[in-house]
Amino acid sequence: MNDLPEMRVSDAERDLIAQRLNLAVGEGRLTLTEYNERVGQAYAAVTRGELDRVVADLPMTTASAPSPVPVRPSPVGEKTKWVVSFMSGAVRKGRWRVTRRTAAIAVMGGTEIDLRRAEFSAPEITVVAVAVMGGVEITVPPGVRVEVGGFSFMGGKEVKVDDEDLPLNAPVVHVKGFALMGGIDIRTKPVRRSVTRGDDD
Repeated sequence: MNDLPEMRVSDAERDLIAQRLNLAVGEGRLTLTEYNERVGQAYAAVTRGELDRVVADLPMTTASAPSPVPVRPSPVGEKTKWVVSFMSGAVRKGRWRVTRRTAAIAVMGGTEIDLRRAEFSAPEITVVAVAVMGGVEITVPPGVRVEVGGFSFMGGKEVKVDDEDLPLNAPVVHVKGFALMGGIDIRTKPVRRSVTRGDDD
């Protein structure tokens, strides 16, 4: 019987596991919600066994490389994904693959982009949101950094995100918002699993 205590891990080892998780979310192996849960477990791990369990179902990578994991290129031929509403509503939610560039357009209607269970094609993506006498709502899970730009004319953007104290390699959503007599709402919201499969809060 081995009574020796399990080996404790260092901050550098936790960082290497975080890089593996960053690569996994870029490859579509993890959703952003799964990434957020696991990166928290990685930085809370005390022993080698706890740290190994975080990536037990992920392939081995070159996480020991000295440089951070780069943004992986999108597949050849990958195009902008469009979600458009014209005098109606359009919703994209659940488990879906987000391309490097997604366009959310609302013209006298409403468009909802929910990224909480989405699979990213790269650790950094751009969402171009255009609201003309309508509204665009973008929801991201905790653990994602959000950067917002663009302009508004007789409209506005409301940003309620929680992206403080995130690791340097956290996924990033760049939002370029353009509101013309319309509104763009960007917020952080956790996933709440309901009884009905596939429903989000």
